[in-house]
Amino acid sequence: MIKHIVMFKFKDEAKEKLPEAKARAEKLIDLVPTLKSIKVVLGAEGSAPSNCDIALICDFDDMEGLNAYQVHPDHKAYGEFIYTLRTENGRACIDYEI
Repeated sequence: MIKHIVMFKFKDEAKEKLPEAKARAEKLIDLVPTLKSIKVVLGAEGSAPSNCDIALICDFDDMEGLNAYQVHPDHKAYGEFIYTLRTENGRACIDYEI
């Protein structure tokens, strides 16, 4: 199984979009067949300002499933949405085998 964790830091003026970003990400489970599970979390209020604002914690059967997710049209649309909201260097990601 592959765990895919991606985190984003939003621009200050985009933080009001965090609930929408969370809701859109949660819908991916019904749209992308290779996505086995997704948990979307928002940073705790009062946490360090340098912290990321949202994290997507996803599970896939294998790297092929993750690769299919990466090019899936609904995932790509989500990525385009997030790109407009995040800071220039506001993305961190790790993929690992469990």
